[in-house]
Amino acid sequence: MKALLVGADRLGSIPNALQSFGIEEYVHWTGRKKGMRKMDIPEQTDLVIIFTDFIEHNMTQLVKEKAKQMSIPCVFSKRASSDLVHRLEACKHCPLNPNNQTKGRKH
Repeated sequence: MKALLVGADRLGSIPNALQSFGIEEYVHWTGRKKGMRKMDIPEQTDLVIIFTDFIEHNMTQLVKEKAKQMSIPCVFSKRASSDLVHRLEACKHCPLNPNNQTKGRKH
């Protein structure tokens, strides 16, 4: 599974938390540079995780809208790995939730 992480300068123990949910690959955008607003969500991304305490509001809205257009679920979390784990466990629309397993998702 592949995720896009948006926000936070450093990830700390977050990669370990992602790995426990089966997210082996991720792309990290700090969200600090204006040029990132024009970037596209990478192909084959299964989940977008936005760290709300380390990103500006406009960037949050842009990424959220791009993910919605591509039918990719978004999880909004603080940068703390404990909050991220809680949010991923509670995500109703995430491919991580066994109740939501589908045979394929259209991009």
